[in-house]
Amino acid sequence: MDDDMEGGNLGPYQDRPRTFPSMKSKAYAPWIFRVLMRINSRILLLLLLVCFGAIFYIGASTSPIIVFVFSVCIISFFVSIYLTKWVLAKDEGPPEMSEISDAIRDGAEGFFRTQYGTISKMALLLGLVILGIYLFRTITPQQEASGLGRATSAYITVAAFLFGALCSGVAGYVGMWVSVRANVRVSSAARRSAREALQIAVRAGGFSALVVVGMAVMGVAILYAILYVWFRVDSTGTMKATDLPLLLVGYGFGASFVALFAQLGGGIYTKAADVGADLVGKVEQGIPEDDPRNPAVIADLVGDNVGDCAARGADLFESIAAEIISAMILGGTMAQRCKIEDPSGFILFPLVVHSFDLVVSSVGIFSIRNKRDSGVIGTIEDPMRTLEKGYSVTIFLAVLTFGLSTRWLLYTEQAPSAWLNFALCGLVGIVTAYVFVWISKYYTDYKYEPVRTVALASSTGHGTNIIAGVSLGLESTALPVLVISLAIVSAFWLGRTSGLTDEAGNPTGGLFGTAVATMGMLSTAAYVLTMDMFGPIADNAGGIVEMSQQPESVREITDVLDAVGNTTKATTKGFAIGSAALASFLLFSAYMDEVAAFAQESFKQVDIAIPEVFVGGLLGSMLIFLFSAWACAAVGRTAQEVVNEVRRQFIERPGIMDYKEKPDYGRCVSIVASASLREMIKPGALAIISPTVVGFLFRILGYYTGHPLLGAKVVASMLMFATVSGILMALFLNTAGGAWDNAKKYIETGALGGKGSDTHKAAVTGDTVGDPFKDTAGPSLHVLIKMLATITLVMAPIFL
Repeated sequence: MDDDMEGGNLGPYQDRPRTFPSMKSKAYAPWIFRVLMRINSRILLLLLLVCFGAIFYIGASTSPIIVFVFSVCIISFFVSIYLTKWVLAKDEGPPEMSEISDAIRDGAEGFFRTQYGTISKMALLLGLVILGIYLFRTITPQQEASGLGRATSAYITVAAFLFGALCSGVAGYVGMWVSVRANVRVSSAARRSAREALQIAVRAGGFSALVVVGMAVMGVAILYAILYVWFRVDSTGTMKATDLPLLLVGYGFGASFVALFAQLGGGIYTKAADVGADLVGKVEQGIPEDDPRNPAVIADLVGDNVGDCAARGADLFESIAAEIISAMILGGTMAQRCKIEDPSGFILFPLVVHSFDLVVSSVGIFSIRNKRDSGVIGTIEDPMRTLEKGYSVTIFLAVLTFGLSTRWLLYTEQAPSAWLNFALCGLVGIVTAYVFVWISKYYTDYKYEPVRTVALASSTGHGTNIIAGVSLGLESTALPVLVISLAIVSAFWLGRTSGLTDEAGNPTGGLFGTAVATMGMLSTAAYVLTMDMFGPIADNAGGIVEMSQQPESVREITDVLDAVGNTTKATTKGFAIGSAALASFLLFSAYMDEVAAFAQESFKQVDIAIPEVFVGGLLGSMLIFLFSAWACAAVGRTAQEVVNEVRRQFIERPGIMDYKEKPDYGRCVSIVASASLREMIKPGALAIISPTVVGFLFRILGYYTGHPLLGAKVVASMLMFATVSGILMALFLNTAGGAWDNAKKYIETGALGGKGSDTHKAAVTGDTVGDPFKDTAGPSLHVLIKMLATITLVMAPIFL
């Protein structure tokens, strides 16, 4: 790892105080990209045409809806290529800027290679475990009737798992690839215009968002189409289309698996470096943030990319994949119960919704245009207001396209007005997303009272800052829970009263109504991810400006963008946990349907009055707290190593403070890289092993006590309690961390004594406490609660 990070010599440090020693040893790109770059361009074009032709042939053999989805996804990929070319055409600024950017890029790509190499080995090992389980498991009567044997089912599940893991990894790489190239271009643009810098950061984030969402949709669609053609679905004596989505659960699990370790490893990396840099640099030495004299500054800037960009790309990819698959399962189940003649509309509806997401989010991204301004802070438009205008455009178009999608795909003669009820369910989801963004902004933006209260508490010391931040985080759970509760109940009853009934006349649309609301909430996911990616790109740009010692006016512009970026990251996390809550409810319902299919008996309720089932709930809640504790402790241990290293360098190299000696940046990068890879294993393994072990042990207990479904019931209880606890814990961690961060930013604007004051030092302490909350444990919980649901779907047969 050290070889990837260190090396290079640019001369004596005191002679070049504005440059950073390049740590580049060799360029890195994943092997698949290196292979593609060596192929002749004409041959590559021919191969792409053949691939596109094969994809469209399979799509045409499946459904016209799949052809539509493929077409939109491919067009969105071309749009993302245009955005990439537009961003990369911008200049990188003076040499000192590009040298710093190169060092950040090399550190990020070196860590990415090592981290994802470790994750891929674990994924292959888990794939073998799944293969072994599925080769000896039972299969459902429907699968047996369609000729799907154990071996075929096993290989399909493992292939789907590995394909989901691969796509999630590529999504993470794309997120990081663009951020490490856009940061320096935003820094350079800030020397000319704040609006131009904003536009570059947004379009760079837009490229990543479109690719991530497009890959999630395309991956599920390709897998569905291949299986549809392979099994000759709906032919006489073959599998029915309504049973096909259950074969896709491995894809969702693979995406969750990679996203969890990407978020854990990246989160530990970025926050350990950040905490170490802040505690010694700001508090002890009194130097500014991102000062080139701080030995941990490059590790901190690298962390923004591997923690916020790569991990968040994998996170949202996993969210969309899990939501699509669970909605397809519920749509197929409902269509089967209602005896709907053509169920394809209900099954493929999630793919169409997210295809339109690509369209409306692209319009929102392009609505943010460059306007000439003087570059003076007092005269520029608030960047947050500009981003909100783009979000408003996206939401307006999402409402229209969602209504069109429901009329196109969910209209049925059995209940002619059902599509309107489901359109209203989608509207509930869209409104919920907007309200979640607003609530997150209220609690984390320093324009509002809560963050200013935390800042004011800093004036009386470190302890009062911590108390104020914790109380704000606890309070911030109330409104989101009320909104989620209202959304679930409203969507359920809108679906239930849609007029769709089973053979006995019982209403069956309730669960699918909540699925449609979840789709509505995620129907602007690409634009929300764009806003999220904007944050770390702006943060990196500010670091490059500070390290290259640009004029104060340039740093003021990047500071404004960075503060807005902190808010957009916090609002995105609020959006993510809201969608995770709804998606987990769907996955829980899908799990109960799957258990019923395997057990061939009704499984609609979980009775927590049964002692073993109640114990399962306690274990689920415990899992959330233990996971969060281990994630935060991992950041603390790694940060201690960074603090000791930075202190050592300041003591042994006193000339650093006078620019007479250069810090050893590579040493801090190496420390956080190796430590984060080591520390991510324990909490990740806890999340994967716990539900499997608990379900298997209680299955054995149920066998000897005459309760054959005990294992499945205990796991259902564990899943339910873990979801509820995880939502509350994630809301607390994300909001408290974001509020502490922006309270510090508010003081740095000159309020309450400004930078370097005792108030500022107390705020920095709060910020360091909040760092593992909002960027390690909190975001990892989004992934954890969905991964628990997908792993129970995949492992359900061993609980029975």
